[in-house]
Amino acid sequence: MPSRSLQRVCRWLLAIALFVAGVWAQRSGMIEEFIFYLPDVRYLAVQHLFLTAVSGGLAILVAVPLGIVLSRPSVERYAESLMQVLNVGTTIPTLAVLALSMSFLGIGTVPAVFGLFVATLLPIARNTYVGLKGVSPALMEAAAGLGMSPIQRLFRVELPNALYVIFAGVRTALAINVGTVPLAFLIGAGGLGELIFTGIALYDTTMMLAGAIPTALLAIAVDIVIAISAFLVVPRGVNPSRV
Repeated sequence: MPSRSLQRVCRWLLAIALFVAGVWAQRSGMIEEFIFYLPDVRYLAVQHLFLTAVSGGLAILVAVPLGIVLSRPSVERYAESLMQVLNVGTTIPTLAVLALSMSFLGIGTVPAVFGLFVATLLPIARNTYVGLKGVSPALMEAAAGLGMSPIQRLFRVELPNALYVIFAGVRTALAINVGTVPLAFLIGAGGLGELIFTGIALYDTTMMLAGAIPTALLAIAVDIVIAISAFLVVPRGVNPSRV
């Protein structure tokens, strides 16, 4: 219940902030200036979502199996050490990761996707690992008593019970990803960062906000989509919001 109350408060604060921003923009005559940038926003938002989808999708495809492998008893002793390797991607500033990837892969989309991919891995892998290790031993013993093989226990017992935690990691990772993508403009990958950084360089507040506001809204939209997906996919007994 506290989390639901917090979510309601956040939604109300966001609505109030957007209302105040809209009133301020209308009174200051910025609406017309925002409309001028709409074609650029549409074009750059597609690039922004493409970078998020590719890097985030690759991170999910790699981090979830990696978390599963690290949760196996034979590899568990090395789990924390390997997690620290993944932690490098979040410890090093994202801009530095992008600069390093640009040094090896050139400029453009490829180094941007690689840098974002590295920065997104840890939350998903760690949540997958924690979710699987948090499955009740009683459930595992019951599954073994029914004669299930380790693979059957993984797919029929462990993963369904860990899905809620895994989705939480995906939500965190993709929210970070969307907010980090603007930095990809600095290495020639496009995205809404083009409006943000160009606006800063030109001291053009309207241009900067034309990139910053859609970026914030995209992050909120991605978070909502993942939350709805989790609500629909996670079994009723596992998802606290459906109990």
